[in-house]
Amino acid sequence: MGSRSGCGRRRGAKPFWAAAAAAGGNDGSCSRRFFTWAEVALRTGRIPPYEEHWLVIDRKVYDVSHFYKRHPGGARVMRHYAGQDATDAFMAFHLDKGHVSKYLKPLLIGELAPDQPNSEPNKNQLIIEDFRKLRSTVEKMGLLKPSGLFFSLIFLHIVLLDIAAWLTIWYFGSSLVPFFIGVALFTTAQCQMNWFQHDLGHLSVFSNSKWNHLVHRILMGVMKGMTATWWNNLHFQHHAKPNCFRKDPDLNMHPIVFSLGKKLSAELGMKKKKFMPYNHQHKYFFITGPGLLVPFFQFSVLYFPIKKKEWLELALVVTYNIRVCLIYIPLMGFKCFMAYYWLSRFLESCWFIWVSQMNHIPMQIDYDKNADWLTMQLHATCNVDQSFFNDWFTGHLNFQIEHHLFPTMPRHNYWKVAPLVKSLCAKHGVAYQCKPLFTAFGDILHSLKDSGKVWYDAYMHA
Repeated sequence: MGSRSGCGRRRGAKPFWAAAAAAGGNDGSCSRRFFTWAEVALRTGRIPPYEEHWLVIDRKVYDVSHFYKRHPGGARVMRHYAGQDATDAFMAFHLDKGHVSKYLKPLLIGELAPDQPNSEPNKNQLIIEDFRKLRSTVEKMGLLKPSGLFFSLIFLHIVLLDIAAWLTIWYFGSSLVPFFIGVALFTTAQCQMNWFQHDLGHLSVFSNSKWNHLVHRILMGVMKGMTATWWNNLHFQHHAKPNCFRKDPDLNMHPIVFSLGKKLSAELGMKKKKFMPYNHQHKYFFITGPGLLVPFFQFSVLYFPIKKKEWLELALVVTYNIRVCLIYIPLMGFKCFMAYYWLSRFLESCWFIWVSQMNHIPMQIDYDKNADWLTMQLHATCNVDQSFFNDWFTGHLNFQIEHHLFPTMPRHNYWKVAPLVKSLCAKHGVAYQCKPLFTAFGDILHSLKDSGKVWYDAYMHA
């Protein structure tokens, strides 16, 4: 704690902010409470006797101990930042900062002491400062503003694919060839709807948050048969702490099904834990990954809304299932429809898991190191080369780096900000990876093979 003078402090007296902290007042420049990063770091909710959950946004200290459970974006995403600086995460996730500030105001308990840096001392302050300048530039360039025409065309092509799938069965029947053409069209419509609902969840389709939330909830239920709240609850955690074990739910398959990352795999092997033959996981990923995702999604979309009492979302899910049954079963019969539907779901799962994991599994996987926003996202994500097909096939998630740095940015603007991000990374020596699509797919298997070998060596010889 420094010895900075202020408010007429006499020589040798305690800093004014230290006295104010002891007084615990809230009013006036000399009665404000001040804290150090060391004090904040203790308030993670996991270090007895400090049961509080504190976080810092723009040097202000907030006690979210009682609020985090009511956090609209999910309780866990806020808990993941307890004891840390959440400024960049807060800026990344929220469109209307003024609206959100009304929830923050009653949670304010003080601010960082004047001698404390803007972020934790272990972080690179220059990277943080430069990234925040980049974000300001992005906002001034209007890159966070969506194009109504672009997203209208995206939605229109999804609807046309969905209609084409039904028309194929209606006109040609359910013999072998039209059956598989219908499956292909239905699967494509569902996968493209995945990317569109993802846009809505990130508030990047409409300029107004309320419209994004409303349309996301309706379309996720009526056109996907899933719940928006469940998706956001998981996906926001992933964005807040990507590839951070026990914080990123995308890593929950470790260690039950896969052994991920060299560090976690070595740790697992040394503990002599074996739930699967991980040294062969690169071989069974093709079936096990998509195969387990289907029942997990189907269970979650029913269990979550019941648990959270999201009855409207549950009703929308039921509406979706009634709709697809009513339009297909009269044309092809129940058994044929079951084959049609579940084959489509499995193929959709394959499409989803390969695209979603090509940017993350080959990257650094570890416990939360509380790195700065830029470094954390770049260590956990990589890009895939741009092309018309790659953009369409992945829903522009081939620009995963830009998407993770600016989650609310409409996807049609990723290519515009990419050169600025590359320049910033080059300036600070942060690796910016970009690769061909099939190389990215192959790197999933190479990474699984490598981590499986690390586990096997530790399991057999450690």
